[in-house]
Amino acid sequence: MNDVLLTVSGNIPADIDAQIAARQRPLADYIAMANTFHADLIDYQKARQQTGPFGKLVEKLAGANAMLAWACYKNRHKYRVIFTDGEQIGIPFATLLKFASGGKRPLHFSIGHILSVGKKMLFFDRLKIQSHIDRFFVYATWQKQFIEDRWQVPDERVVFTPFMVDDDFFAPAQAGPAQKTLRALVPGDVPIICAVGLEFRDYPTLMAAVKGLNVHVIIAAASPWSKRADSTEGQEIPANVTVQRFTQFELRDLYAMSDFLVMPLYDVNFQAGVTALLEAMAMGKAVVCSRTPGQTDVVVEGETGLYVPPEDPRALREAIQYLLDQPELREQMGQNGRRRIEQEMSLACYVERLNAYVNPAPLKTR
Repeated sequence: MNDVLLTVSGNIPADIDAQIAARQRPLADYIAMANTFHADLIDYQKARQQTGPFGKLVEKLAGANAMLAWACYKNRHKYRVIFTDGEQIGIPFATLLKFASGGKRPLHFSIGHILSVGKKMLFFDRLKIQSHIDRFFVYATWQKQFIEDRWQVPDERVVFTPFMVDDDFFAPAQAGPAQKTLRALVPGDVPIICAVGLEFRDYPTLMAAVKGLNVHVIIAAASPWSKRADSTEGQEIPANVTVQRFTQFELRDLYAMSDFLVMPLYDVNFQAGVTALLEAMAMGKAVVCSRTPGQTDVVVEGETGLYVPPEDPRALREAIQYLLDQPELREQMGQNGRRRIEQEMSLACYVERLNAYVNPAPLKTR
């Protein structure tokens, strides 16, 4: 029996293995983590099966994430480590560990996406549940510093780890036939740039920046997990901008046919936009990104892309025009970005980095 339990805050598709094998989607991070950690997976569906009528009541009153946390609590004596895939599970699970149980408990490791918001901070400020999260894994150095300073959590318990991408799926050689269909979206023979995602995307600034430029912008305003509104809605869409949704399979070809990616962000303190940035870099593309407090850890200025101030159409326009005028530079940036992914930010690197904490190597004895 495995001694690690890994949560999936969603429902694992029944055909996910077939989709991955057919190269219709990237390898899911939780599958790679489970294989390397030697972990059992528990998603909403499995949690419902394990918690029965009481779990159904918890879900009705507090939501599916609380129900999943309750399932983890019920399983706490079966595992050495319980790894929660985000604070949406980690906070209620840590609360249960602190106030509803005593004695021996498993190690609790949790990914922290953004803990610097009001309702989440209350659990740490007032209930002191940080005592029952043995390690926080964060994707932004700003979040690491915030957790350490506000709650006096020791440095070794807050681990910054770069985010990741499946660089076997998102690879230049994998680009396929959808490019022809996507190209039909663009009138004339003009350069193409793309912008992808929903989470805190500042598309009004991007559209103001590119209006009248000799370039066509394709905005893929969708996300498999973000609940944010599409900031293009209610806006006047310039003639050289197309807004459309794409599958991950189509996104890969969108990156391939684009000259580079633009990531316009509002001023946030967590890693909004990181998935699209890494996917584009894995596809060998330069990137232009808003420099926000939370988004400073991915782009290497002048080497893999360019940073611009957030919500500044003029600066963004100048950066876009600069890369349009420098094809050799953006090609080199794309190559540098792909290399950085392979060396530091691939899914394999990410999983091995976390596994060093989940399954630490035994100390050598003389």
